[in-house]
Amino acid sequence: MPATFRRVPRKGRKHLSADPLYKVLHGRFEKLPDPRPKDSPIQLADALMSGVALFALKDPSLLAFDGRRQDENMKGLFHIERVPCDTQMRTLLDRVDPLELRPAFGDVFREFQRGKALERLKFLDAYLLLMDGTQYYVSDTIHCDSCLKKVHQDGHVSYSHQMLSAVLAHPDYKEVIPFAPEPIGNQDGQTKNDCERNAAARLLRRIRSEHPHLPLIVVEDGLASNAPHIRDLQSLDMHFILGAKPGDHTFLYERLIDEYDRDRVTVIEWQDGDRTCEIAFLNQLPLNAANPDLLVNFLGYTEYNRDGEIVKQFSWVTDIPITRDNALALVRAGRARWKIENETYNTLKNQGYHFEHNFGHGEKHLAVVFAMLMMLAFLVNQVEQLCCPLFRAVWHKLGSKRALWDQVRSHFQHFRCDSMQRIYEAILYDLTKNLPLPGVDSS
Repeated sequence: MPATFRRVPRKGRKHLSADPLYKVLHGRFEKLPDPRPKDSPIQLADALMSGVALFALKDPSLLAFDGRRQDENMKGLFHIERVPCDTQMRTLLDRVDPLELRPAFGDVFREFQRGKALERLKFLDAYLLLMDGTQYYVSDTIHCDSCLKKVHQDGHVSYSHQMLSAVLAHPDYKEVIPFAPEPIGNQDGQTKNDCERNAAARLLRRIRSEHPHLPLIVVEDGLASNAPHIRDLQSLDMHFILGAKPGDHTFLYERLIDEYDRDRVTVIEWQDGDRTCEIAFLNQLPLNAANPDLLVNFLGYTEYNRDGEIVKQFSWVTDIPITRDNALALVRAGRARWKIENETYNTLKNQGYHFEHNFGHGEKHLAVVFAMLMMLAFLVNQVEQLCCPLFRAVWHKLGSKRALWDQVRSHFQHFRCDSMQRIYEAILYDLTKNLPLPGVDSS
C-alpha cells in the first residue's frame, strides 16, 4: 500500500466500519440452510451478499448491477465468490424465508453494542424505539399469496407489500439504528388483510425475544394509543410515548378539561425568541371509558406566535411519570418520532437506495427479501455514519450522500479495491493514481 495512505485518521472503532460488518453479514449468510446440493454453481450466501452489495453500491436496478458479475472487487469487498446474474439472484432469493434474515440484524447490532456505541443513543435512561409502517410495492397485475389486496371504488384491484419498521434513535443524532422490519402481508390461509396493528404485536414480541434486557421506550403515532396495544407493551416490559389526538380520545380529553377546571394540570411556560412554548401534563388519567383501570399520563406541547395563535401542537400519553424535571425531555422524545419518516423512509427513498423501485416481486418472498437486504445495507451505512470517522470525513468533503455514492460506484468500477476503506481513503485524499486498474496485480 502506498505510504500516502498512512495519513488516514485511525480513531474510531475499526469493527464498526463497512468492511468488518460486511464480513459479519457474510458469515451469517453462510449459516443459512440451503436445500440445494452443496456443489451448486451459485451459493446462497453469494446471492444474499450480492443483494446487500446491490444496495450498498446504490445501483438503480438489477440490470445495472448485473454488469458487475465479472468484477473482482465483489470478492474483495463483499466476499462473493460468484455473482449471480439477475435471474439467478431473483430465483435464489425468492426461496429465502424472511425470518431467516432477522439474525443478521442482531449480529450487526451486537457489534454496535460491543463497541459501546449503543450508549450514545441512551435517552431518559433507556432507548427510544420508533415504529411506523410504509408501503414499498404496489401493482395492479403482479401479485403473490402474501400481497395485500385492495378493491378500489371503480372496481379495479391493486396488490401491495408493506412493512413495519422499528429503529433506535436519539433526539440529538440524525442516525437511526434499524432492527429487522416486520412484513405486513397475508399469511398462509388468511382471508383478511394483515394490518399494522397485528404486525406491531408480532414485531414487538420478536424484539423483546431478541433483546430481553434492553430498556425500551416505544414511540408511535396516534394509531397505537389503544388499550390492547398498551397492554401488549406492558406485558413486554416496554415503556411508551404514544400520540393522542382529541378526536381519537374524547373521554380522555373530557377528563382532562375537568382537571384543568380544578387547576390540577401542571403548566410550564417559557419564551423561545418570538414564540411562547408551553408544556401541560397530568398523571394518572383513564385512557377511555371501556378501560377505566388503564391509567396513563397526559403530556401536551404547544407553541404560540406573538399574536397568541397556535403554530405547533402535539399531545401524547405515556406510562412514564411526568415531572417538571423530565417533561421537556419527554416532549423531545415524543417529537423524535418524525425521525423514522425523515431519517429512515425518506433516506431510503431519496438518497440512493431506490426504496420504491421494483427490483423484483417473485412468487414467494422476493419482494420482502429485497426490502430486508436493503435495510441491512442501510443499517451498515448508519453504523459507519455514526462510528467511522473516515466515512464522515469523505461525506463532509463531498457535501452530500448522493455525491458520495456516485464516487464509491465510480471507484468500484474503475479501480482494483480490496476494501471499502481503501475507496474512502482514495476519495478523501485524491489518491486514485495509487489504485491499480482492474486486472492489474497491485502487489
